[in-house]
Amino acid sequence: MDGYKKNSHAVYDINYHVIWVTKYRYKVLHGQIAIRTRELIR
Repeated sequence: MDGYKKNSHAVYDINYHVIWVTKYRYKVLHGQIAIRTRELIR
């Protein structure tokens, strides 16, 4: 059970899934800025 958090009443594992979408799906981040943002988030 490595990676799980636990207390006296529960065992849990929390993960986040973030989706960043602009109106009409325009690409806002380009080139090196897009690559660096991806690195920081991951």
